[in-house]
Amino acid sequence: MDRSVLTRTVRGLWDDDILPSLSDLVAVPAISPTFDPAWAEHGHLAAAIEHVRAWLAGRDLPGTTIEVVQLAGRTPLLLVDVPGTTAAEDSRDTVLLYGHLDKQPPVANWSEGLGPWTPVVRDGRLYGRGAADDGYSGYAAIAAIEAVRAAGGAHGRCVVLLETGEESGSPDLPAYLEHLRPRLGDVSLVVCLDSGGSDYDRMWLTTSLRGLAQITLTVRVLESGLHSGMASGIVPSSFRVARRLLDRLEDSATGEVLIREMHVDVPGNRVAEVREAIASAPGVQVGTVPWAPGVRPVAEDEVELALNAGWRPTLSITGADGLPAPDDAGNVLRPFTTLVLSFRLPPTADSKASLDAVRELLTTDVPYGAVVELSRIEHADGWNAPDLAPWLRDTLDRIGEDVFGAPWRTVSLGGSIPFMGLLHEAYPDAQFLVTGAVGPDSNCHVPDEWLHLAHAARITEAVAVVLDAHTRR
Repeated sequence: MDRSVLTRTVRGLWDDDILPSLSDLVAVPAISPTFDPAWAEHGHLAAAIEHVRAWLAGRDLPGTTIEVVQLAGRTPLLLVDVPGTTAAEDSRDTVLLYGHLDKQPPVANWSEGLGPWTPVVRDGRLYGRGAADDGYSGYAAIAAIEAVRAAGGAHGRCVVLLETGEESGSPDLPAYLEHLRPRLGDVSLVVCLDSGGSDYDRMWLTTSLRGLAQITLTVRVLESGLHSGMASGIVPSSFRVARRLLDRLEDSATGEVLIREMHVDVPGNRVAEVREAIASAPGVQVGTVPWAPGVRPVAEDEVELALNAGWRPTLSITGADGLPAPDDAGNVLRPFTTLVLSFRLPPTADSKASLDAVRELLTTDVPYGAVVELSRIEHADGWNAPDLAPWLRDTLDRIGEDVFGAPWRTVSLGGSIPFMGLLHEAYPDAQFLVTGAVGPDSNCHVPDEWLHLAHAARITEAVAVVLDAHTRR
């Protein structure tokens, strides 16, 4: 490939073609179905699919088919099938490029002049919900394919799959993968653009993803509330019972999760990758966190912090009920306390066994015989990437030097991308390139989400180089 043409093509596509359409996509409130149960009636997911489909229909990619696939009762999916540059390349195997078009809820408290559905370009950043997570991915995938062709390179058959349920845990994806399996063929390379890294100076590969186990715990001691002056000392506090149950799960002094099933041995190659990453981007583990004044991290060693965030189980209380707001709190011994328990699990931990252990600990020998109710139970295994093939590792080394001017590094992420585990199971011999333009301060899921436009263009160029190298492996 002519590398100067490749770079020039990618930058031109981002400036002239992608940014205007992506900005319009930000304005579509395509909230993921978990957060919008009436998604079908509202039509925003379908609108996002149609917006990207219309943009794709205007591209110059001969032989490409674009199809909206929707199984009964499931969220829609956009499938783009691009033939290889030659018949020989098209007859080999499939490169599957993945992204999603559904979004997290808007949430409040965006900065002045910004809003979830108001695209704003400022200082090289595109602000708005879904800009970084993950609306740009389909555009970047197609731009990489176009740039390969413009620069005289080659690519095999490429299938771009954009789902609309990722932010809800991809509940419909297994059915779609089964439905599409005969059409996908032999997938030898998976490119996922729903990730990122610790800075915007280099390409980051996600090599593992934590799993999860989530359960809503309700401790009930009364049918209705009582005056605390009369009932306390007689009726046990539901909050205290819940606290004792939590002590079975977590050491409150250290944060260590006490459930044996949730712990694994960290592979040596992942520890080595963490050390390399910390050496390349020192301070990033704590530098981008919006700490309250005087608060310290749970450890001083950044390697330990990175291993905590990628390979060790953690418990977060992400919601509560039964507790009135302070202004509404009277002298009442409350009838119940509800807590949402969210565990992040090591990539290779068995999420079902972990959840079963939690269930056992919460329901056995409950203090005072309090009633324990468990609801909204879910679990998902994590993912540990296969070792990189020599051709892909060599290509990434060249990308680090030629595109970014810095060596590529890896990151173990705490979040989950269910698609990765599903694809790894379906195509165990495939190579995985899990990357993206998200950085540590891109504000995904929270106010002021933004996409680093120059970094997104570099990631696009990197994907183009990988597509070309894939044909010569």
